[in-house]
Amino acid sequence: MTKSDHDAVFMRQALDLAARGAGRTSPNPMVGSVVVRNGVVLGEGYYREYGGRHAEPQALEEAGGRAQGATLYVTLEPCCHQGSTPPCTDAIIASGIARVHVAMADPDRRVSGKGIERLRAAGMTVETGLLEAEAQELNAAYVRHRETGQPFVLLKLAQTLDGRIATRNGHSKWITGEAARKRVHQMRSRADAVLVGIDTVLADDPRLTVRHVDGRQPRRIVLDSRARTPLEAQVLNGDAPAIVCVAENAPADRVDGLKGAGAEVLVLPGGDGLIPIDPLKSALGQAGIVTLMVEGGSRVAASFLRERAVDRIACFVAPRILGAGIPSIADLALDDLSKAIQLNDTQVEQLESDFLVTGTPGYA
Repeated sequence: MTKSDHDAVFMRQALDLAARGAGRTSPNPMVGSVVVRNGVVLGEGYYREYGGRHAEPQALEEAGGRAQGATLYVTLEPCCHQGSTPPCTDAIIASGIARVHVAMADPDRRVSGKGIERLRAAGMTVETGLLEAEAQELNAAYVRHRETGQPFVLLKLAQTLDGRIATRNGHSKWITGEAARKRVHQMRSRADAVLVGIDTVLADDPRLTVRHVDGRQPRRIVLDSRARTPLEAQVLNGDAPAIVCVAENAPADRVDGLKGAGAEVLVLPGGDGLIPIDPLKSALGQAGIVTLMVEGGSRVAASFLRERAVDRIACFVAPRILGAGIPSIADLALDDLSKAIQLNDTQVEQLESDFLVTGTPGYA
């Protein structure tokens, strides 16, 4: 095994450590770190939760004095500013580490190369780009939010083999099986917010909470231009924060009622029955939402896809055929196959009798 192969092994270990923080670090990134000398791991750490200790000081503390002259592998550029914790660059310099491998630069403008420069100025050898693609993928939502100010959007669909989410009379419980539904709850626990349209609220009265798995509760968002969400709707039950997005011309009495029921009301432009997606994403990004999970219904899914606002699709497919019913995605008005949205980098996983297809949408 070559030296570069050894380096990749330890950086992959750091990436695996970082992934343990999934669903608990937002709006900050997942970070893992490993201290190594002569092929032996001396210390490791990862960012466990928002506000907690950073990965590098954990790994260095475990290594102790043995860190002198060792190599540090870290999945994201070390911070060099004072936040809720001291700069990680200070701890690295003080430890006597000789060499640092950084998988990717931090897109946060407070860091953005400054951490690497500080380490090099202290006389350390700093190499970047090792397993960078994997590091970028791990923190894709964080990168999107830091670069654009908008959340990373995951569109979740659950449909029959012929693309239906409900029968003609609206019956939809349950299309997929228990294993698929449990995976949905896991996805929710890793999102900052879960979004549905008013049609889904009126038809299904969903709770949109995390159940069946351990994890934090995401904020619950309803696209409701006319403020029609019933005050007794489960989405307003207090189990998790609720945001109702209304248009500027929504009836004032209904808006006041929603506020009285404990919901945060977000007023956005749009008076034609549809809320524009780009201003919505910007407003949610400003509210600290890094990962937005869109769960439907069909009109909402179509709105996000039409505006090319979806970053990843997770489609659960049940081996059932209805022949008619409500489609998972409303009409996109595409009249040519060359304009179809192509799913790239696809992965297929079987969950009992259902299938989960994930991928990145490619827009023509």
